[in-house]
Amino acid sequence: MPIHTRFAFAILAAVSFALATSAVLLADLMHLPAPCTLCILQRFIFLVFCFWAVCGVVIPGARHFWCVLLALTAACGLAAAGWQSWMEYAPDQVTECGFGEPALYEQLVNWLGAQWPSLFMVTGFCTQQDWYFLGLSLANWSILFFLGLLLAALLVFFMRK
Repeated sequence: MPIHTRFAFAILAAVSFALATSAVLLADLMHLPAPCTLCILQRFIFLVFCFWAVCGVVIPGARHFWCVLLALTAACGLAAAGWQSWMEYAPDQVTECGFGEPALYEQLVNWLGAQWPSLFMVTGFCTQQDWYFLGLSLANWSILFFLGLLLAALLVFFMRK
């Protein structure tokens, strides 16, 4: 039984929105320290993914276009989560975010924090490991979730109409 294109995009939108929301709620419920730049960037990428998926619901005829944007967005999230995981496991080999001239992603996160501080304000450190579940940090879980979203976007891209 084929999955309707709009339904597939709606599922992707719901999942990515739930992931962004759960990151905020988990931090609040578990009383975790404030998020770092890369944590905030990953939240933002989940929301951008959600936006592209909603666009796919509204305009399903451009399925391939939306799927390419979804895959690229998930790949960016995968890179951000991978970089943070590297920073957590080798903190002595990296320079902490926020030191020196801010990179483009740091400027974006700082701008988002100025617009909506309750969701995007950065005060934590990227090398800090605060919480583990089944032996994986939040950054490690983000890698798995972004990989799943990337594979799902590719599946929707190649599914029959």
